[in-house]
Amino acid sequence: MATNVLELERVTKTYGTRPPVHALRGVSFTVRSGELVAIVGPSGSGKSTLLHILGTLDRPSSGTVRIDGQDVAALSDRRLAEIRARSIGFVFQQFFLTERTTVLENVADGLPYGGAAPAERRERAAEALGRVGLRDRAGSRPSELSGGQRQRVAIARALVGRPAIVLADEPTGNLDSGTGASIIELLRELNAGGATILVITHDGDLAARFPRRLHVLDGRIVDDSAARPLEGV
Repeated sequence: MATNVLELERVTKTYGTRPPVHALRGVSFTVRSGELVAIVGPSGSGKSTLLHILGTLDRPSSGTVRIDGQDVAALSDRRLAEIRARSIGFVFQQFFLTERTTVLENVADGLPYGGAAPAERRERAAEALGRVGLRDRAGSRPSELSGGQRQRVAIARALVGRPAIVLADEPTGNLDSGTGASIIELLRELNAGGATILVITHDGDLAARFPRRLHVLDGRIVDDSAARPLEGV
């Protein structure tokens, strides 16, 4: 049975400018293990703030955030860092790969530091590269790869720690349409293999390809496709 890996209850975020900016206004939703979700909305809708809250990079002004069953709102910065390392994988529009190290080393650097032996770290990094179709490029430098391959390395790095959730922020934003489509197809394949993935995007056409869509506008969830009645019911 699928479990809840992410729960938000009446989450708000207000920035203390004058007048105050209400970036999130009572956001509530739940993501279950194995879901593939697009969070879509225009610039200024609150997507970036929501990403920071989901990734424990920022704290809500009010409300409850649970990740993998743990209420994270009142935890110390150190405990939040531990949760990020253990439970959340990040993929960004920029690849953020280290050019002076190999692809394998870049992916291994995504593992939480928990005392794993170097051989185990390399083995898990090779396994993650295999999941994104790049095991044969493990010894390459990022500069030797195409943009699509570099994004696949970034995805492997997010997956290597076997997190409860992968958050992808505009993962196709720096890619041409054909390469971007291949990255979306990869995310769908990884989801079919059990990964829980949330993709933040402003692209409605891209979001339409996902089985669940959360539409954000003016700091609120204005539509959740999971909440719609099934056709014919």
